Amino acid sequence: MKQINHFINGEFVLSADNKQFGKRSPVDHRIIAQISEAGKVDVDLAVKAARTALKGEWGQFTMEQRVDILYGVADEITRRFDDFVEAEMADTGQPKAVMTHAFIPRGAANFKIFADVIKNVPSESFQTTTPDGLGALNYSIRVPKGVIGVISPWNAPFLLMTWKVGPALACGNTVVVKPSEETPLTATLLGEVMNTVGVPKGVFNVVHGFGPDSAGEFLTHHSNVDAITFTGETCTGTAIMKAASEGMRDVSFELGGKNAGIVFADSDFDKAVDGIYRSSFLNSGQVCLGTERVYVERPIFEKFVAALKKKVEQVRYGRPDDKEANYGPLISHEHQAKVLSYYEKAVEEGATVVIGGGVPTVPDELKHGAWVEPTIWTGLGENATIMKEEIFGPCCHITPFDEEQQVINWANDTKYGLSTTIWTGDLSRAHRVAAKIEVGISWINSWFLRDLRTAFGGSKQSGIGREGGVHSLEFYTETRNICVKL
Repeated sequence: MKQINHFINGEFVLSADNKQFGKRSPVDHRIIAQISEAGKVDVDLAVKAARTALKGEWGQFTMEQRVDILYGVADEITRRFDDFVEAEMADTGQPKAVMTHAFIPRGAANFKIFADVIKNVPSESFQTTTPDGLGALNYSIRVPKGVIGVISPWNAPFLLMTWKVGPALACGNTVVVKPSEETPLTATLLGEVMNTVGVPKGVFNVVHGFGPDSAGEFLTHHSNVDAITFTGETCTGTAIMKAASEGMRDVSFELGGKNAGIVFADSDFDKAVDGIYRSSFLNSGQVCLGTERVYVERPIFEKFVAALKKKVEQVRYGRPDDKEANYGPLISHEHQAKVLSYYEKAVEEGATVVIGGGVPTVPDELKHGAWVEPTIWTGLGENATIMKEEIFGPCCHITPFDEEQQVINWANDTKYGLSTTIWTGDLSRAHRVAAKIEVGISWINSWFLRDLRTAFGGSKQSGIGREGGVHSLEFYTETRNICVKL
């Protein structure tokens, strides 16, 4: 059985109090690793290491040196690609194809894209008039914000962790990462990569554990952490924001969503079905950008429901390395229970279950895993529980609509504002509707298509701030103005 320790100051270390917990496979519930759980002493050591590196060797690196080393990190991840795929499959239980085609390649790309961003970002300068007529020159410089606390989620652990670590290091910061207790493996592997390519000790640190009264709480309350970036549930983000108010520290949050998919009758029908299938059921529905509310124009509503049901019928359960499997378990029994409680609530409130709604029949070797059926409902009104609360599971409710403004109103009737996907053959309508949906990102005739240079983030209770390209620099740097009297 694997032993997973903290990565502090370039070394893998046990917890000071030797406290540990078991990491279970979501596929069959076996304990696959023993994980060290950080206490206050461990977090303090990690933060001190990060602070020392910030003021020491790493702080002396030029921008060009940082760019070179981040390219080295990306190349080493690629060289160890299979190791990262295996680790991510063990943590999440998701099919190998998802890891090899999306999540791990994107994790490596996050280092290169932000190395390129910092290398090419311009600075501003102004010539200022003065009473003596000689003038002044004002120009800006960017400096690292300091020690960044990175708290990453379990649903796409490597991708979303590097999405924060990449720009943080590119800008010259140091980091202390607290990965989800459910997915500790790839963050640990990244520590090995950092050592291999020569990242100075203390620049990248990892502490394992839980939230309250564990690594997460100790990290967010630590007075020497200068800023905190978090992806996860809105309620957890609220708690972190309260902690960050001590010392007026900056935060960057990507939080929950209750995203709408809108399908007009003039859309390419087959592409719309395929797109909604992906956005509702990829990663077993455990995607913050996923579509749990689907609105279909009435003339094609019945046909669309039948077609999406047929796609779901093609799901095959299995271990991540099973070539026939195209669908994995949820992350844990705890999350399974949460999703199933919403399945029950939907029926209680009068939903028609088109397909799914429970626990699937799987081979005996998998029966102890966190499996749930991909599920489609119809028949509920806009005030039903499953139309308001984020489920974060493989499910969607499909509602017919008649008018454009009606579906815009429904899509916006939520406390969240992360994303939407719109399917139509009318380009004017596509632009018109997208501009009116209160979200951070709108996809037209696509989903999950990302240019990493563009702004990404949520509105309302879906987050604070923007990530991606130069937009990440606003969080990971401080801008200073220098005024030179001529």
